[in-house]
Amino acid sequence: MSASALLTGTPLSGRVAVVSGASSGMGAVTAERLAELGSTVVVLARRKERLEGVVKNIEATGGTAFALAVDVTDRAAVQAAADRVAERFGKADLVFNNAGVQLISGVEELKVDDWQRQIDLNISGLMNVIAAFLPHLTESAAAGRPADLINTSSIAATRILTKFSIYSGTKAYISHLTRLLRVELGPKMVRVAMIEPGMVDTELPNSP
Repeated sequence: MSASALLTGTPLSGRVAVVSGASSGMGAVTAERLAELGSTVVVLARRKERLEGVVKNIEATGGTAFALAVDVTDRAAVQAAADRVAERFGKADLVFNNAGVQLISGVEELKVDDWQRQIDLNISGLMNVIAAFLPHLTESAAAGRPADLINTSSIAATRILTKFSIYSGTKAYISHLTRLLRVELGPKMVRVAMIEPGMVDTELPNSP
């Protein structure tokens, strides 16, 4: 059975989904799948041209999508994006927190700029998205509507992989954070989940 056969129809009709890191890879295909299932999708990433391509793909199949070129490491820009989503579509009730970068090197190489970039995007960027959109989710849940936060971690969060120290550390942060958020947000009826993919054929290992 194909993955697409697992869920059919438009069960997400009426929902507003936000996908970060949506210009390529898992973010792009997830945005397209969420649109197929009926949600209005807002795609966030730095590369505007790539985002516009994702929007065209969604619109070509009858879906509704909107692109916002945003660097998620810029907290003010992410908050402004959340405000625009609310103004245009209403509050988001599904957030796929997916932006990330993978820069692999041995720790003794001391590629400290690469270390910082991974920390800034994989951790701070993820937290900026949570800070901006969590009020959307809690408001939806308080009104009795669905509310979902999904974070992208990795099997690298738990595996011992040579030269993955910094990347794996950022993903371990995401995995444990997600568990803790369930404790805080579960009683508020905000569903918190994560995915921990293995090796996926995307451009992530060759991140610019």
